[in-house]
Amino acid sequence: MSEFIYAPPPGAPRILHLDDDLLVADKDSGLLSVPGRGEDRADCLIARLREEYPEVLLVHRLDLDTSGVIIFALTQQAQAHLGRQFEERKTQKRYIARVQGHPEEQKGQVDLPLGVDWPNRPRQMVDPVNGRPSQTDWRVLRHDGDTTRMALKPLTGRSHQLRVHMLAMGHPILGDPLYATGAALNYPRLMLHAEELRLRHPRTGAQMTFRSTAPF
Repeated sequence: MSEFIYAPPPGAPRILHLDDDLLVADKDSGLLSVPGRGEDRADCLIARLREEYPEVLLVHRLDLDTSGVIIFALTQQAQAHLGRQFEERKTQKRYIARVQGHPEEQKGQVDLPLGVDWPNRPRQMVDPVNGRPSQTDWRVLRHDGDTTRMALKPLTGRSHQLRVHMLAMGHPILGDPLYATGAALNYPRLMLHAEELRLRHPRTGAQMTFRSTAPF
């Protein structure tokens, strides 16, 4: 694996929703959600947002290579409320992915515990002994040549969960710099996008749905 060089895409963040309590953005692939280690990884989505909205607070993250819907709080009360929704699995997330090959079934669930692959960090791995319970619902949307477009719904929120679960199925996500090999690696980006996020507004309790169309 070649040495990683952080080269985030330029441009102002795209705002999908803004009110007194929360801000919803559409994150680019290749942009960190929060600062990484070292000055060369200080540029990130939350830093760019704080240039115009200095009160922005973190609620959750998307992987560097994943694009799509991500929500931030604008008050501490909203941050706490939204954080509880994520912890208690009251949010609903839907991702779009393109994977190598064709799954034998049209839909199913991956239920495999995940843990850190310590010698190969930041990679994660299926760990039946020490791993944390992890479930992903999946559904085939369509085939495109020898690849498949899928809808993924993580029921838990483990690091790299969708990427490792698809790999465990034998269908790695295309363009994945950590888990794909061979032809599956030969794509310009990780083909994983957070398409939809559903949750309750922290002040009104209203059910809200935020969407972003996959750019691939």
